[in-house]
Parts: sequence; structure tokens; C-alpha cells
Amino acid sequence: MRFGVHLPLIDLDGRGWRPGELGSYVDVARELGFGSVGVNDHLDFQRPWLDGIVALASVVERSGDMRLVTTVSLPVVRGPAALAKAAAALDILSGGRLTLGVGPGSSQRDYALAGVGFDERWPRLDDAIRALRTYLSGSSPAYEGRFYGAAGVLRPAPARPEGPPIWIGSWGSAAGLRRVARLGDGWLASAYNASPKQVAAARVRLGVALERAGRARDGFGCALATMWTFVTESEAAREAHLAALGGMLNRDPDQLRQRVLIGPAEDCAATLRAYAEAGIDQVFLWPLADPREQLERFMRDVAPRL
Repeated sequence: MRFGVHLPLIDLDGRGWRPGELGSYVDVARELGFGSVGVNDHLDFQRPWLDGIVALASVVERSGDMRLVTTVSLPVVRGPAALAKAAAALDILSGGRLTLGVGPGSSQRDYALAGVGFDERWPRLDDAIRALRTYLSGSSPAYEGRFYGAAGVLRPAPARPEGPPIWIGSWGSAAGLRRVARLGDGWLASAYNASPKQVAAARVRLGVALERAGRARDGFGCALATMWTFVTESEAAREAHLAALGGMLNRDPDQLRQRVLIGPAEDCAATLRAYAEAGIDQVFLWPLADPREQLERFMRDVAPRL
């Protein structure tokens, strides 16, 4: 199992963001051996949320050879042409290290701000992904769909002629996994929305969908995003963070307990082993507090137990 980090884009403690803070965080992650850095996407959220594309661009020079990943971006909210333009720039500036993760998003507020009907998100997403392929790959044909069209690659083109790989986010529904198999280069699951048991079942459904789409199961990546993390031996701290996270996400804290990495190192390692057995090969950690210290503690206390 490989590990990446989410940039701390949410103002969880009211401190905001200091200049250079994201770069220092990426320095720590790179030096500890994390292989990728990811960003999620919201226009509006329960807490202040820093723009993911801008934040990711700000740490390109600090990321070394880490992969840059959107986990996920919202092409329907941003518009596929605008997202493709930003993705190509990130791919160029990073020397071809971008993986473009996309999804529909689950916030009606984002769609209201973008002036797009929330009920249209699924057919628009299918259209947007096909348009992204055309915008980002010189070998993709022109595309004209119900909502979006793309005549050809945008210039400047990405660093790689075929464009960055496009991974698709899904919580594991049958329709979502068919979309992943039909249109994606990999599957991005969500830790707090899918238990290891649910991921294992979804992996089986994804394999069937890939075969029906005429694609190979082997080598099709499956990663787990939004893995909220706070390694602690304190039961009081564990319960406090689970309660706060449950309130922010509108999830039952007891349900989150077996899905995220909040608690003692051995419990965190057991959760990761269960996800690995379910077929997950990469996990993106998102520390809930003390982000740099938590990355260090994870690599010191949790990773060696796997």
C-alpha cells in the first residue's frame, strides 16, 4: 500500500493559513516518503475551504517527484474547459506528474454558486469527462455531447501527449462503478463513505464492469481519498475528534470509527490492513489537527505495523 497526503485545505481550527505553510507541510510529507499530494474541491463548505487547484499549484516546486492528484475536482462546477486548462498547466509545470481525479461532488451549494442544476450532475459529468479527454489528449477525437463539446486539444497541451490519467470518484454505487469502468483510468473511493467490507464488494462489481467494458482488471488502480487521520493513544482525544468530524460531515461517529484513522496506532494499522485486503493500493491521509506532527507520527507508529 502506498500513501499520499491531502493538502490541509479546510480551516478546521479557525487559524486560517499562513504564507508558506502549505509548502512546509509538503516538505515534511516529501521527506517522510509520502508519494503523492492531493486536493479536494468545493466552492462552499461548512468551514472555510482553500481553492484546491490554486493550492496545488503553489506547492509544485516543493513536491519533488511526488505525484500531484486532484481527489477530486468538479468539472461540472468548474466547467470542463476551465478545468482542462488548469490541469494542463499543472501537468506542464510538474513535468507530467498530474493525475486528474474528477467527480460530481455532493454539495448542492457548489452547484447553486455555479448556476448549474444539481439534478443534472450525473449526465453532465459523463459529458464533461469525455470533453476533458479531448481537451487534454491530442489523440482523442472531437466530442460533441448534450451539455459540452470539445473540438480538440487546448494549447498549451499537457506534458504527456496522451494527457494526465483521469481517475473517477465514486462512493461505490453500481452506476458509479460502471462510469469508472467506462470512462476512467482508476477509481477514487472515499474512506468515510465506504467501509472495508463495502470497498471489497465494490471491487468485485468494478471487476465485472471492467470486463463488460472490454478492459483488463489487472493494473486498474483503486485509491482511497479523505482518510481523516489523528493518531493518538488518548481515548478522550479520539472521542473528541470523532465527534467533531461526525458533526462536520453529518456522519455517525461510531460509523466513522472503523473507517478512518482516528485512535491508537494499532487500530489505525488494522483499519489500513482491512482496506488493503479489500483491494485498495493507495491511501490519502488528511490530518485533523497538528498536520505535520501527524504525518510524522503516522510514518513512525502506524506504517511499520503494516
